[in-house]
Formats: sequence, C-alpha cells, structure tokens
Amino acid sequence: MLACLFCRHAGWAQQIAVGRDLHSGNMKFSESNFRSVISGRSSGLVAITLRCVLTLLTIPYCMIVRMRNRLYDAGWKQIFRPDIPIISVGNITTGGTGKTPVVALVVQTLLASARRPAIVSRGYRADAGGTNDELKVLEQLCPDVPHLQNADRSASVRSLIRDNAADVIVMDDGMQHRRLHRNLNIVLIDATNPFGYGYLLPRGLLREPLSSLKRADLILMTRCDLADERQIAQIRQTIVHHASGLRDRIYSVRFAPADLLSITEQRYPLSDPGKDGRTAAFLMSGIGNPDGFEQTCRNAGFQVNGCRWFPDHHHYSAADVRQVVQAAIQSEATIILTTQKDLVKLTGLNIEHQQTQLEILALTIEARFMTDQEADLFGDSLLRLKPCETTKKNGSEVRDLN
Repeated sequence: MLACLFCRHAGWAQQIAVGRDLHSGNMKFSESNFRSVISGRSSGLVAITLRCVLTLLTIPYCMIVRMRNRLYDAGWKQIFRPDIPIISVGNITTGGTGKTPVVALVVQTLLASARRPAIVSRGYRADAGGTNDELKVLEQLCPDVPHLQNADRSASVRSLIRDNAADVIVMDDGMQHRRLHRNLNIVLIDATNPFGYGYLLPRGLLREPLSSLKRADLILMTRCDLADERQIAQIRQTIVHHASGLRDRIYSVRFAPADLLSITEQRYPLSDPGKDGRTAAFLMSGIGNPDGFEQTCRNAGFQVNGCRWFPDHHHYSAADVRQVVQAAIQSEATIILTTQKDLVKLTGLNIEHQQTQLEILALTIEARFMTDQEADLFGDSLLRLKPCETTKKNGSEVRDLN
C-alpha cells in the first residue's frame, strides 16, 4: 500500500524542486526544473543537494516496492482472477510512455476482430465530474466502448462481468496493480527516456526495479522514430539483461501525427502544416514527456517558437490559457499546439480564439508499429487470448465465484 502511495503521488517529489530556478536562484517551479535536477543537467549547489536528498529517499521506497512484490510472488497477497481475459497496458516509469494511444490501439484491434472490449482504469487526477483526461481522450478514440474508473479495478471488472458488457478487458496503467490477474502483460518503454534516468522514485522516474520486467509478456518500445539505432540496441540489451525471456518479444512503436483537432472537435488535415500559415507554433502541455511532444511537432513540420510546460495531468484555468496566449503572441506564433489529453481539459473555459487571433489545436497521434511483421505478431498475441487462459501465475490467485 505504501508503494502504491508513492507511485500515485509521485508528484510530491517535484515539490522538492519547487519554486526555485536552479541556475538563477529565483523562486519559480516548473516540470522542466524538476527533470533538470534528476537528469543531472543542473549542476548548481542546490541541484546537487536535492539529488543527494532524493537519493536517500529512494532507499525506503525501494525496500517497500521489493517487499510488496515478494508478498505477491510468494502468494501472501491474493490476486483476483476473473473468468475473462485481462490485457494490461502499463510501464515501469511514471507517465509519458504513451499508454493512452496504445490502449486505443489494443481496443481498436480487438474491435476489428469482432471482440467486445471494455477498459478499466484508476481515474488518476479526476476532475470534479469524476473523469480524467485519459477517459475523455479514449471516449474520442474508442466511442461506445465501456470504460470504468475506480481505484479498485477488480470491482470494475466484476461490474462489467455482471452486466455482460465485454468479453475482454483492457486495464490501463496496470503494471503495478498486481491485485488483478492479467492474461497479457504489455509494458511500454519510451525510447527517448527508457529507464527514468536510471533511478527509482523520487531520485528518478522508475516505479520499480528493472528486474520487474520479468513479469512482462510483451515490451513495446515507444517513440522509436525519435531514437537512433545505437540507442535502440542499447535499450534492447538492457531489457534482455534483466529479462532474458523477452528477447523475441520486444516490438517497436512510433506515434504518428494524424491530424489537428479543435476544442469543438473539428478536424483539419495535416498534409502541409505551412500551407495555411499555421507552421509557426507555440506549444503547451501538461504530460509526462513534453520533450517527446515537442519533437513530434517538429517532425510534423511545425516551427516551434516557444513552449510552456505544466505538471503532468494539470487541470487548466482560464488564467493559464491567457498566459499561454500572451506568450504565444510575443513569440510571433500563429497557432497554439497542445496534445489531445490537454485539449479535452480546455473545454468549458470559454476560450474564444477570435479574441486572441490564435487558435488552440491538438496534434493528434496514432500508435503504429515500425514494421508490418511486428503489427501482425502483436495482433496475434491479442486475439489468441481466451477466457481462463493463464500465461503465468504469480501469487495466490482467486477465481471469482460470484
């Protein structure tokens, strides 16, 4: 339970870097400041001190995580095993690996094969209405697919089974949720920052030691198009070193820009961003890997005039948007680009781009495999799942008899 608390509220560690520009000494908090500290890019006395403190805090966190995993592995903690296949999509670092587009890919693949998928997730950082950004985006990407959010994902699964709402369930962000058995454990690793700067929370971004990759059935390396061949080879080597059984089950994925989406859900083609004068962009986002978003925008043909990063899962206010618009105008940008996860949180703020002469659009992305062979192998892994099939049993598994 304590390990889960660390994972769920990992953002507290960012507050240690709060409010200080590590180079100038000015009080100013930003996501980039925190990453600058833990990545080692900041070299000042304050940054070095913070890294020492965070390293010490990593020790109890590591002990808690290892103890929790051993309790499950030894069967001291029970695992709920429903009579329906569960596909988990998760990661071993905090945020930013692209789980949402991959969940959409999994669901869409299942739908194309006449399966009846449903989604369960925790609902992290939900708004006052009880929904969060992932649910809103997945509603757009996978309309009419049931999606239940509950910290107790076993309860959500029981509800879906009771209502006969699905014949396969996709668990979003499920790697660390060991209370629920999964028939296929998919783990995402971001090629642009694969192992969270090499440290566990809060010194780095790793939720678990790399040895936990042994629990994975498939590895999807995301954003492979943003890394070179040498980096990809090194990531593969590290994965295989910690989990040799995954040698032939590591697939490469890229996030391909699809189109531009407005707040009113109007879509614009992306064939030529500069054709209508939209090429000069100011970026805003509150996601786990803003650098990856920036590189994707550049690769899509946009000139980046500036950017403003907010903490992951940030809830925007009208004041936030006004500040971004002012910064964008000063940068001489002609458009404000954000992610689809950010855009869904801007609805209801009464943003009128006519008043600012700048439109806020989301650059939508799709998860695509780097080769057709990998896509076929991945599809086969999903479609061969049958109820009660078990790929591995760790812990004491309990069949639902209700």
